[in-house]
Amino acid sequence: MEIKLEKVKNGKKNILLIIVSLFALVSFAQQEQHYTQFQFNKYMYNPAIAGTKPYFMAKTNFRFQWLKIVDSPRTYTLSVYGPSRTKPMGFGGYIYSDVTGPTSKISFRLSYAYNLKVNDVARLSMGLSLGGMQYKIDGSKILLHDDYDPSLGNAIYTTFVPDASFGAFYYHEKYNFGISINQLFASRINYKELSELNETRLRPHIYAHGEYTFKIDDDWDVQPAMLIKYVWPAPPQMDLSVRGVWKKLVWLGVSWRTMDAIGIFAGYNYQEQLYFGYSYDFTTTNIYKYSSGTHELMITFRFNKIKKIGFSKL
Repeated sequence: MEIKLEKVKNGKKNILLIIVSLFALVSFAQQEQHYTQFQFNKYMYNPAIAGTKPYFMAKTNFRFQWLKIVDSPRTYTLSVYGPSRTKPMGFGGYIYSDVTGPTSKISFRLSYAYNLKVNDVARLSMGLSLGGMQYKIDGSKILLHDDYDPSLGNAIYTTFVPDASFGAFYYHEKYNFGISINQLFASRINYKELSELNETRLRPHIYAHGEYTFKIDDDWDVQPAMLIKYVWPAPPQMDLSVRGVWKKLVWLGVSWRTMDAIGIFAGYNYQEQLYFGYSYDFTTTNIYKYSSGTHELMITFRFNKIKKIGFSKL
C-alpha cells in the first residue's frame, strides 16, 4: 500500500502517527482473523476443538478482503489438529499470515486439549494454546509526496510478542457450543526503534459459538450456526449463518456479519477425505463504494480415523 503525504509539518513524528492510526485501525477491527466460513474454522479461535474428531485434519484458508482496494488485507492460514490414539486428548497447531499494506503479522500456536465424557452422547473438551506473533512494518512501502520530508527509509521494523488462548467446547452429535478467550497476555506491541508505537496493545478477544443440525430427511440436513466476538471497548460483533447439506456431499449457505457483510458460501465433500469451500462477501459498510467484495477459499484434508468416539461430522 502506498501512503502519500501531501504535507508533513512535524516530520517523522507525524508519519509515525499516521502509521499508528493505520495499524490501530486494522488491528482494532481485525486483531484476530475472521472467516465467513467460520463454522469450519472453530479450531482457529478455540483450542478445545483439538481432539473432538476421531481423525486428524489439515486445513488451509485463503482470504482476500475488499478487492479493488490497493493492498487490502490478505490472510493465509494453515492448521493441523487431531486426537491421541489411546488417550482422551487432542493436539494441534496453526500458523497464519495477515498482511495489510506496510503492516503484517505472522502468528503461530500449539495447543493441547483434554476431553471428558459427559454421557453416552455428549463430551466436554477444554484446551489451551501457547505461541507468539511477529509484527512488521515495511518502511519501503511508505512513499512521501515531498522528497525532502523525513521518512522511515527502506528499513523493516519487527517485534515479537507471546500469546495464549483458552477454550471450552461441549459437543453432541446434533449440536455443539463453546467459549474461548484469545490474546490472554494482552501484550504490548513495542518497536524498539519506533518509540511512538509503544502505546499499541493487544486486547483479549472473547468468542462464543454454537451450531445445531436439523435432519430434514435421509438426504437433507440444515445447520444454523452462530459466532459472537467481543473485544473491549468495541461493541460485540455477531456472525450468523445457515447452510443446507445434501447427502453430506454438497452444501450451500448464507451468512451475515453485523456491521460488516453479507456472504454466500458453498462446498463439496470428495470421498469423505477432501473438502472444498468457497465464500463471497458483499460489504455492507461504506467500503462497498470502493471494494468489489471479499473472497475466501477453504481446503481441508481429512486423515484416516484413528479412534472411535462417535462424532465425525465436519
